[in-house]
Amino acid sequence: MDVYATQEEIPMDHVENEVRPATRPSPVRIQRLGHIVLQVRDVERSIRFYTEVLNFRVSDRQETGGAFLTGVGDHHTIGLFPSAGASAEVPAKDAVKLNHFAMQVSGIDELFDIRAYLRERGVPITFEGRRRLGGHTSVEFTDPDGYHLELFCDMDQLAPGQQSRPMSPGPRIESLEAARDNPKPPTW
Repeated sequence: MDVYATQEEIPMDHVENEVRPATRPSPVRIQRLGHIVLQVRDVERSIRFYTEVLNFRVSDRQETGGAFLTGVGDHHTIGLFPSAGASAEVPAKDAVKLNHFAMQVSGIDELFDIRAYLRERGVPITFEGRRRLGGHTSVEFTDPDGYHLELFCDMDQLAPGQQSRPMSPGPRIESLEAARDNPKPPTW
């Protein structure tokens, strides 16, 4: 099966399969996330967004109208492909869909600059601040097709077997200024 098959090309029995119970531990050991492929309403509009707003560059084009973008060294980080059945509407908030994908940046100063740039471009920001789970500071927004994107820094790192940080008590931190002015403890 073609990795970049459209939804219509994937047999429904493939989509609806039940996963059998495990009889042994999984041999999968993820090293890092690789790339994401998005079906979009307008590939050229999405290319402009990802290259002009997020600083990706086009690494390849496909005869079918798809494009590959790179930003971190791999041939492609994001694939953009036309969606033949796309409507003009963004899927409902609780629909089965991609929730979001996140990309790490160098630090909170960069997030301040990113937030200002997104505002200048009229990109709708849906959240900024520090997340309680993972302890990372982020700016979240949507692309032209409504995909939820997150740029983050300072995610807690967990060694094998290490417990995660307890959820911080008190109010949520819902601005970059509050995240900067209320640093999380370095250890827990």
